[in-house]
Amino acid sequence: MEYVYAALILNESGEELNEENLTNVLDAAGVEVEESRVKALVAALEDVDIDEAVEQAAAVPAGGAAADGAAGGDESGDEGVEEEEAAEEEEEDDDEDEEAGGEGLGELFG
Repeated sequence: MEYVYAALILNESGEELNEENLTNVLDAAGVEVEESRVKALVAALEDVDIDEAVEQAAAVPAGGAAADGAAGGDESGDEGVEEEEAAEEEEEDDDEDEEAGGEGLGELFG
């Protein structure tokens, strides 16, 4: 997670998101830097508008969709929540598998 936070710090401060800057932020925070994780994160975020992604994430609170469905929302809202929960569970399972092997994107985010 520290790697993502470092990327957000660079974005917020207007600095270029590159390997050197990301490594410097992580070093300053006392994080043991893994060069492969730095490279992978920089490559993954290359074509991402971080401000837009953060704005979209903030616009949809984590519990908002589930709370709407529980409050008597329509059937399609409930289906969407169930699909999202199933996708999140699959991601968690995938992350556990990747952590066990020490490889993959799951390793990028702690």
